[in-house]
Amino acid sequence: MAAPVSQPPVAARASTRFLPRGIGALPESAPASLRFSVGRRHRAARLEVKASGNVFGNYFQVATYGESHGGGVGCVISGCPPRIPLTEADMQVELDRRDDHWYTNSRFVPNTDQRGGDYSEMAKAYRPSHADATYDFKYGVRAVQGGGRSSARETIGRVAAGALAKKILKLKSGVEIFAFVSKVHQVVLPEDAVDYETVTLEQIESNIVRCPDPEYAEKMIAAIDKVRVRGDSIGGVVTCIARNVPRGIGSPVFDKLEAELAKAMLSLPASKGFEIGSGFAGTDFTGSEHNDEFYMDEAGNVRTRTNRSGGVQGGISNGEIIYFKVAFKPTATIGKKQNTVSREHEDVELLARGRHDPCVVPRAVPMVESMAALVLMDQLMAHIAQCEMFPLNLALQEPIGSASSASELAPSLS
Repeated sequence: MAAPVSQPPVAARASTRFLPRGIGALPESAPASLRFSVGRRHRAARLEVKASGNVFGNYFQVATYGESHGGGVGCVISGCPPRIPLTEADMQVELDRRDDHWYTNSRFVPNTDQRGGDYSEMAKAYRPSHADATYDFKYGVRAVQGGGRSSARETIGRVAAGALAKKILKLKSGVEIFAFVSKVHQVVLPEDAVDYETVTLEQIESNIVRCPDPEYAEKMIAAIDKVRVRGDSIGGVVTCIARNVPRGIGSPVFDKLEAELAKAMLSLPASKGFEIGSGFAGTDFTGSEHNDEFYMDEAGNVRTRTNRSGGVQGGISNGEIIYFKVAFKPTATIGKKQNTVSREHEDVELLARGRHDPCVVPRAVPMVESMAALVLMDQLMAHIAQCEMFPLNLALQEPIGSASSASELAPSLS
């Protein structure tokens, strides 16, 4: 979405109790960034409004740019560990999985498949369930042509960055991330149809809907074809698994691993729901049924007999397989007339034209994998930064100043 020439003013219509003492309500014309004096010493403070939302991550940061039907899309990665062997093919494999054949190998992707003319008839009215209405309400700018920054084409940068994150995770810890379609409309893949321990990329990519079960893949394809010929659309669910994730990834309270995963998944276009482990179905269990009991395996590792927690407990990975699901709504642009409202506040009918997916769920699979990889990469780097200075050592758990802790601490700092 192109930025407007002048930013909309910051309106402070909320109660003044949210401002520092002595500061009145901000005027309608207040700029997005302003200075004011606070207290008797007139200390300078700064109130800033951050609304870009173009950067993801803290340690492994990804900034995407470009928009649907614009000149190109891409990403900038900051914080990448050095000396990582990387080729164009590493990223191209993942980009090709998005099934848009207009990619090139350059970091800036020319958007040669854009068809801005398809949207000329939709420029005067808000498209139901699209972002152009809310963009207009907030910024005074409409992303009519394909959704602008809200378009799924923005995710090209995410997938490219995710390819790098996947490679680093594999090299560092042997982490494997796979996603597949587990539901299309009313066709639901049974929970026991896929073995999370053994499912492979080849099984997932063996059909166009990316469902590892051939029988249910055919049912999903039939469901999509049924609505396609009617000019309609349907949604579904993507299941994602992450194997070999080290224990200890994540943090308590606000930065829980599942919270970071949820944010990442719900940032994807058309996503509408997230659940991890047993999710909402966990409400059907009692505590004794739902708890994952611990045991010692043959190698002397602490494991859980079940995995209803989804590999995360207390916001921190426990070493089991992480698995979660992401729900995607039906494609908003359909080939049927819909009632809507124009920018002049008139009731009108709208018929979308152009090429649109009857179901976006299969194409969301590599996007889900990429966002999972970005989260795990960022969290792994945070874990290393925080915890590897003093690796877990039982002797160091004694109070600082004791003889044993002092003798153990000195070598670790040398």
